[in-house]
Amino acid sequence: MKFDIITIFPQIFNSYFNESILKRAQKKKKIKIKIHDLRKFTTDKHKTIDDKPYGGGVGMIMKVEPVYKALQSLKKTKKQSFDKAQDRKNKKTKTILFTPTGKTFNQSIARRLSKYDSITMICPRYEGHDARIEKLVDEKISIGDYVLTGGEIPAMIVTDAITRLLPGVLGKDSSSQEESFSKPNYLEYSQYTRPEEFQGMKVPKILLSGNHAKIQEWKNKNSKIKK
Repeated sequence: MKFDIITIFPQIFNSYFNESILKRAQKKKKIKIKIHDLRKFTTDKHKTIDDKPYGGGVGMIMKVEPVYKALQSLKKTKKQSFDKAQDRKNKKTKTILFTPTGKTFNQSIARRLSKYDSITMICPRYEGHDARIEKLVDEKISIGDYVLTGGEIPAMIVTDAITRLLPGVLGKDSSSQEESFSKPNYLEYSQYTRPEEFQGMKVPKILLSGNHAKIQEWKNKNSKIKK
């Protein structure tokens, strides 16, 4: 799967995408992440990507023109890539804008998006974005009812959640089948490791018994449904 991320702060992603599971997924060629600097799609010498809002108001608004040019450039590049592979018609692509008015991101959406071949994400900044940008995307996503400085952290979250679901990314594919939210509203049972006792707190005896049927029964009983 390929992730294309459009941002005005491309360096923000370096540390997170180059560690742990995401780093290994890229090395194994399970995913490809490309960061695109929105300022490269401006036409003025100041590389302006925002302006004052019509009608007045505080803050600056992300302009539609640079975003449109960035998306057009990516579409052209993807088309050429797909044509070379002779399977353009079979490729599933999705363009996402992060905004408070979008659907709240969850595991169900992550599973749906994991079926795509290519996902483009737009990371707004400042007070907001020109509403016409919404006409250029396939889907709007929010990661929660709170305000962030920009869409870069949501892009990291979505990339991470989707990548974990791709075959061969985790050590065992079953790792993603029993964890929290692998089923609707499911929260995984509590887990323990050595030592068996720490400052008077003990591991449940059943987990030390070696009785796999009883252990599974305990796990089922101690899993939770999120209210």
